Amino acid sequence: MTPLLFALDDQHPLRAPLCRELHADPGRLERRRFPDGESYLRIHAEVKDRPVLLLAELSHPDDKFLPLSFLCDTLRELGASQIGLIAPYLCYMRQDCRFHPGEAITSRTFARLLSQQVDWLVTVDPHLHRYHRLDEIYEVPSTVVQAAPLLADWLAGRQEPLLLVGPDAESEQWVADIAARSGHDYVVGSKVRSGDREVTVWLPGLSAWHQHTAVIIDDVISSGQTVLRCLQTLRAQGLNKIDCAAIHGLFADHIEQQLIENGLRRLITTNAIAHASNAIDLSPLLLAPIRERLSAS
Repeated sequence: MTPLLFALDDQHPLRAPLCRELHADPGRLERRRFPDGESYLRIHAEVKDRPVLLLAELSHPDDKFLPLSFLCDTLRELGASQIGLIAPYLCYMRQDCRFHPGEAITSRTFARLLSQQVDWLVTVDPHLHRYHRLDEIYEVPSTVVQAAPLLADWLAGRQEPLLLVGPDAESEQWVADIAARSGHDYVVGSKVRSGDREVTVWLPGLSAWHQHTAVIIDDVISSGQTVLRCLQTLRAQGLNKIDCAAIHGLFADHIEQQLIENGLRRLITTNAIAHASNAIDLSPLLLAPIRERLSAS
């Protein structure tokens, strides 16, 4: 049976290529808010006995989770044969332990709530830190797609000497993998975070790479302070040609403008989250795992 694909955001850049390549019918949603702020949702499609794909990048999740839950519950009530979630950005991975007494471990709570809504999940490079696999907290089958090969391909096509820069120890796995694939040198810095927007970054001596373009590599740009401090540290060491490439660009507080004002030459992200910096299309990597999940369910 031909799948239906609904998107929380009809303008998401992955919607059209996924519909086309998966031969899925685009589903239409009617959504609005009542004057008191409650959500209205109506599905304009016949879903009975059909597999349904939901495309939802889950940045700013507190505004999206209730509409997603209403949609999933309605699809089940109307007889969808399966509900698969394509979440190119998966939220609530940050709080993966109780750092201070009384804190909510929101990653576990959110995973439990989301697992009640869908039959399977495909996502791109979730921010796994203390967890090693999504199935440690998610109760439904999940597939993690790695975007590193696409970043490596983009870097390999650059016609200038590059130095890849990981701003902190967490980024080393990303940078080392991408450098091995693209054939470039890399360095990794260290970071101390003293608040959500208070970061200090140190880098090793870079005198050997003054003629190179530095490319800061990270998985998520959220507040952007880590990238900003790394950028400033690179410039302080005499590197003036600096780009940044990331998987997920959240860009809180319009930090991208501040990055440009501090000398960033070019900002590149995937289209996991729609943004003017999107230059790398994830859809080719998503097709195989989605087809596999559709056939397995």
